[in-house]
Amino acid sequence: MKQLFLTLFLLLLTIPSLPARLIQGKVLAANDSTAIAGATCRLLAEGKFITGAESGPEGGFAIETTLQSPLSLEIYLSGYAGTSVLIEAGTRNLNLGDLFLDEITSLDEVTVTADALSYSKGRTIVYPSIADVKASSTTLSLFQKLPLSGLEANPITRDLSVDGGSPMILIDGIPSTLDDFNSTNPKDIEKIEYSRLTPARYADKGTNGVIMITLKRRNDGGAIYAWGRSAVNTAFVDANIRASYHQGASQFSLFYTPSWRNYNDVYDNITESYVGDDFRVNLEEHDRNPFNYVFHTMRLKYDYRPSQKTLFSATFRASPTKNKSRAIVHTLDSQLGEYDNHNQSVSNGFSPSLDLFLRQDFNPSNCLEVQVVGTLSSSDYKRDNRYVFDDGSEEIYSTNADSRRRSLISEVSFIHDFSENTQISAGYQNTLSHSRNKYLSTDYEPVLTENNNFLYARLGQSIGKLYLSLYTGAKMFWVENDMNKRHFIRNLSSVRVSWNIDRHWNLQASFMYTPSIPSLSALTDYPQQTTPYLINNGNPDLKVAENFRYTLQAGYKVGKFSLSFYSGIGDSRNNVINDIKYIGDGLFLSRSVNAKRRRYFENELTLKIDDIHGFGANLYMGFTHYQTAGENWRQHLNSFEGSVTVWWNKGPFTISYWRKLPGKYLNGQVVGKDENGDALQLDWEPNKHWTIGASWMYMFDRKGTRYPAWSHSAVNPYVRERFIRNNGDMIVLSLTYNADFGSIFRTSRRNLNNSDNASSLIKF
Repeated sequence: MKQLFLTLFLLLLTIPSLPARLIQGKVLAANDSTAIAGATCRLLAEGKFITGAESGPEGGFAIETTLQSPLSLEIYLSGYAGTSVLIEAGTRNLNLGDLFLDEITSLDEVTVTADALSYSKGRTIVYPSIADVKASSTTLSLFQKLPLSGLEANPITRDLSVDGGSPMILIDGIPSTLDDFNSTNPKDIEKIEYSRLTPARYADKGTNGVIMITLKRRNDGGAIYAWGRSAVNTAFVDANIRASYHQGASQFSLFYTPSWRNYNDVYDNITESYVGDDFRVNLEEHDRNPFNYVFHTMRLKYDYRPSQKTLFSATFRASPTKNKSRAIVHTLDSQLGEYDNHNQSVSNGFSPSLDLFLRQDFNPSNCLEVQVVGTLSSSDYKRDNRYVFDDGSEEIYSTNADSRRRSLISEVSFIHDFSENTQISAGYQNTLSHSRNKYLSTDYEPVLTENNNFLYARLGQSIGKLYLSLYTGAKMFWVENDMNKRHFIRNLSSVRVSWNIDRHWNLQASFMYTPSIPSLSALTDYPQQTTPYLINNGNPDLKVAENFRYTLQAGYKVGKFSLSFYSGIGDSRNNVINDIKYIGDGLFLSRSVNAKRRRYFENELTLKIDDIHGFGANLYMGFTHYQTAGENWRQHLNSFEGSVTVWWNKGPFTISYWRKLPGKYLNGQVVGKDENGDALQLDWEPNKHWTIGASWMYMFDRKGTRYPAWSHSAVNPYVRERFIRNNGDMIVLSLTYNADFGSIFRTSRRNLNNSDNASSLIKF
């Protein structure tokens, strides 16, 4: 027995144990460098608490952990502004040195030495640097400075896109809109997680990629963030206003986002032909297309967090819109001679909705999320095309329609962590809608119904420095109206592998399959004539497009320099394109059809240099080769695109310049070019509440925004030039205001408690 116990003891000694990492540092006050005792130091992995400690009498703390994955250290104490430190993956002990906390009365940023960019589980994680935040008056201008491959932040349109599509945005884990994003104060952002691959849960929402923003913790009190801009030489107004109040477990927020345009110098020049077996007409059109629109988006939001395990959010949204446009077109027609076309359209819409969201963490391993969104939308659309010929005769083509839509979107998602290395999630989404469209010219009033179901499961697995993500899902889609009924059942799948080679290099590869199911409007068989030669209709025989995508991405970072290279291959079979064919008697039919294929091969390079004496730059370059094919035709196209953002900050002044080099795209036989743009921006921050800005957009460009396009179709070849001269050489003034009334209130209380202005001396 002694020999047996001795053998077992020796075996235990020879079994390698997982080494513990020691993470230590010292917490000091920023104003006088004195030690801070009793500060809470919490170590988190993927946002979940692992272990913690308190700083001792001399401010020192030490935490041990066996985790080798990337970690986050949070330090906070009542009366001080908390801070967060990113800790890279590894096994080595780490001494963070002196960490300084600012008193709550100061709004200056905390200076912490740590890497601001890392990769974890296929996502790029960014802690915005002090320099980038200081040089950004808006969240969108902050995102222009981040090294996020595939992301475009357009300061003119105030829009975000990932690989040409809209990303899924989550703020503090809650699904959010672009208006929510633009209403966020960049100084409130603690962490950003980004991926250009759409997660399983949002794969059926038609989004590209995901952006997850974590905000800094709020104490009780209120905050206001207001931003607005207006051009001095054209009718151009945008604004984002957010007011919130936080008390205990509750936070109330009010959002208002107006936008207004009234443009008169909008021009289209078109040269096109319609070619049939025994018929050909050549058209040359020169027209002016003034338009006016007003959008108002108002949201009232309530967040309730009784504990760290429970979050409930309710958002009421109302979005009244009004849009007017008209065209005065002079046409040279080889068949009908010269004539004028007076085209006028008016639309009014209103879409109130209620969004309810609940997250419940039952324990560190199990989480449930539920979301329900109900929408009532109405839209009234009037459009008349009036053709006036030289002989005084007229033809009018009207496409007037009113729409009423009711929809209910429900979603439930469950996440289970088997361990820190293994996670599985599953969910179910359902969309029910009922639409009634009334075509006023014929009194045709079809009822459209939709039942869209999406069931998915996902597995995430860490194996050393490798991370594997695999998901598969089933999309079940039923649509019908009084003339057509279609049922679709399709699979959605994705595989992603990420390899954190070392603290400098990261490598990712992915595959994604997504079907594109045609919309009910594209399937509706209801012809409408819109010009003397053209009839528009849906196509009930449309097939589902099959989309395959393969990607490879490498990331490198060292010091203040980061680089990302991306290569992708896309293959779409039965992709949907617009097609025109001759049907006889001088008439042509325009509708959607399935092409044979669309392929593209893309390569991208993104470079960033950060905070070299206040200077920073972000450069993107991309090259794409397109191939398309259909019945009896093939097309190919090479396209180069790029963008550059440079900025310099000195004290209260920031100057920045953004320029986009638009690329081309090929869809079917149509070639188009992306929207152009550039902007020179100067910001002045006279104090901690106000920022005054001035921009010069579309510099030295009299035509402003341009949208060129041309078609190689044998039936309808054309060359179109559209430009908005109102935007040329546009001077825009902007104003930003932010205030944290919680900080003001706490400052008053600290002054009241910590100073004694009374005197025992009697004065005469």
